[in-house]
Amino acid sequence: MKNILVSIDFNEQEKLLLDKAFELGKAFDAKVWLVHIAAPEPDFVGYGVGPQYVRAMRASELHEEHQLLQKYTEKLVSKGVESEGLLVQGATVEMVIKEAQKLKADLIIAGHHDHNFLYKAFMESVSAGIIKRSKIPLLLVPLD
Repeated sequence: MKNILVSIDFNEQEKLLLDKAFELGKAFDAKVWLVHIAAPEPDFVGYGVGPQYVRAMRASELHEEHQLLQKYTEKLVSKGVESEGLLVQGATVEMVIKEAQKLKADLIIAGHHDHNFLYKAFMESVSAGIIKRSKIPLLLVPLD
């Protein structure tokens, strides 16, 4: 195992994912790719970009997410695990799979939240989407 992709969504429970990434990265001497999939740009989903303050606010959010991703990456590197962070915009499931393929990931690590019946009836969780579409092994870490 040479490359591990970890999908981070900044829900304040990513420590569990980072701990697992460290453990496996260290054990297999693998590179850990911390990937955060940010929401796509408004014009990508059919909405205009809107007023300048909306664009400025979105740019600020992306900057903060990038800084946090770099902080996590630096922490892994300081503990002896080769690591890089990527901030990508787009649809979460599709982008996780696309980035995993591009990086030749041997394993995807993602968090799993248990959702209620209504959510399951109308929405597909990210973890379920990755399970259905990925040909790369997936390690789900319970976050509840």
